[in-house]
Amino acid sequence: MKLVSYLVSGRPSYGLYTAHGIVDLGQKLGDQYQDLKSLLSDKDGLANAKNFLDSPSDIDEQAITYLPVIANPNKILCVGMNYAEKRAEFNETSSAPTLFVRFPDSQTGHKTNIIKPTISNELDYEGELAIVMGKEAFRIKSAEALSYVAGYSCYMDGSIRDWQYTWFTAGKNWPCTGAFGPCITTSDEIPDPTVLSLTTYLNGQEMQHDCIKNLVHTVPELISYISTFTRLSPGDVILTGSPGGVGKKRNPPIFMKDGDKIEVEITGIGRLTNYVVAERG
Repeated sequence: MKLVSYLVSGRPSYGLYTAHGIVDLGQKLGDQYQDLKSLLSDKDGLANAKNFLDSPSDIDEQAITYLPVIANPNKILCVGMNYAEKRAEFNETSSAPTLFVRFPDSQTGHKTNIIKPTISNELDYEGELAIVMGKEAFRIKSAEALSYVAGYSCYMDGSIRDWQYTWFTAGKNWPCTGAFGPCITTSDEIPDPTVLSLTTYLNGQEMQHDCIKNLVHTVPELISYISTFTRLSPGDVILTGSPGGVGKKRNPPIFMKDGDKIEVEITGIGRLTNYVVAERG
């Protein structure tokens, strides 16, 4: 099951993404769940959504503007340096997960614009697998962790490299630099995320490629580690890290600029597409 969030006729809604169009769950379940986060917060929410899988579509994709699939997560926790090639590029030697935060209001949706700020010419791409939590999780074991996952999505965790300094937060929270979508693929369709592979394309050229099985810290390990110090809630997002091949470490460096198209594709989920525009005004 694939779930999407969007604007239709100016109102926020959410639905099922199917081969024949979008089934508008906001219209059908809006009196119970105002958005996908509230749907995930109910133990019966996904089952209630699944009841409409065979319903006729309500909306053509051309009629919507995509929102981040979870527009208002309580937390977005990001993991850096989690592939061997990326660690080598940045000379990372720490054995502990590298963590930082992204703010929800820095996000944007599928087929929308990524904004390159005027203050920097070092807007870098980072394609990532996003974990979306489906149940409250606090101090759970790795062996149990996947049962707490609602599903997975694609993320383009854009970085303003010359604002990262010795920490990441300042370079990771510029408006419309974190693209999230196009959908959540529920975990019943992806019982084992290690079978997935991730590819990032800039203007159609492959820039990053790796397999999720190559994560240094696995999906269950990350959920267990993070839940040790903070209580995870339904709709919370964990970004699992980006493969090697980022623009900053290429020779010469390659950064995103006005007019570029950036795409992140993950098998079993889909292809997240965004367009880079220069900040105006």
